[in-house]
Amino acid sequence: MAKGKMKMLHLIRIFTQETDDEHALTLQEIAAKLDAVNIRADRKTLYADFEDLRQFGFDIIAQQRNHTTYYHLGERDFELPELKLLVDSVQAAKFITVRKSGELIRKLEKNVSRYQAEQLHRQVFIAGRVKSMNESIYYSIDRLHEAINSGVQIRFQYGQWNLDKVIELRRGGAWYQASPWALTWSNENYYLVAYDAVADMIKHYRVDKMLRIRALEAPRLGQEAFKAFDMGKYARSVFGMFTGEETAVTLEAENHMVGVLIDRFGKDIPITPVDDSRFQVTVNVLVSQQFIGWVTGLGEAVRIVAPDAVVERMRDEVRRLAGQYAVLQG
Repeated sequence: MAKGKMKMLHLIRIFTQETDDEHALTLQEIAAKLDAVNIRADRKTLYADFEDLRQFGFDIIAQQRNHTTYYHLGERDFELPELKLLVDSVQAAKFITVRKSGELIRKLEKNVSRYQAEQLHRQVFIAGRVKSMNESIYYSIDRLHEAINSGVQIRFQYGQWNLDKVIELRRGGAWYQASPWALTWSNENYYLVAYDAVADMIKHYRVDKMLRIRALEAPRLGQEAFKAFDMGKYARSVFGMFTGEETAVTLEAENHMVGVLIDRFGKDIPITPVDDSRFQVTVNVLVSQQFIGWVTGLGEAVRIVAPDAVVERMRDEVRRLAGQYAVLQG
């Protein structure tokens, strides 16, 4: 490669890795770094090179301090706070393995100087989180996106953990077939939302438990079912991604719990005051054991008041818990 091209590449490396808003280099320091890789550069040619980089889109900033000019790279594709957010998201995602998390974070670090990369690196060790042990999930998500974009059905096997901490296949290893429509991230896991033609209903599957995913040539089905499908509404109504019968449930809560219900169901929920201290909301949820458990966990501040069938289900759960934890009589 010609010396001129090599010099520009090294200059890009110097500016991206060695400088930022807090760390700048003088002309002499830049020339010395080029000299270390056997590239000669004088003041006049460097000025021209900097201008070429600016014309190409690099934000080369010159600042005067104590009669000396310092140079650094200003605006980048990603700002440091943005990258910190991405790093934290990668670290928090249970569906990304420890090894893949490290690879992604190292790639993100290349978007900032080595000084700023240290801040990103330190974030990796802020909190130890449970991570996926399934390395293939990273590629499973990509296959599912391709199938969704291509509008075709998929087949796969589905697993579950056993007492030996090994994934064993459900249905004796039988193949599942479904029409994929969307991917959603809920409770720190990735889920595929798909149409099951045999059951004639929308189902979801945890991606890290989907094995040997293959795209089929058959066009996907379920267009009618998904015409009015609202992913946001679906995610709000499903608790812990456990399905149940969709029901309009009325909750009565103390006023200080309004934030909890808005966080769960969104700002559009209709709020009806009951008195000075309580209010009611009616929301559509898939009534499952997880929903009952969620309401139970909110304590006396929230209770189900309608419909009667769901109220009775809550009473059954209270009786079950009372029996489960009853003190044994000697």
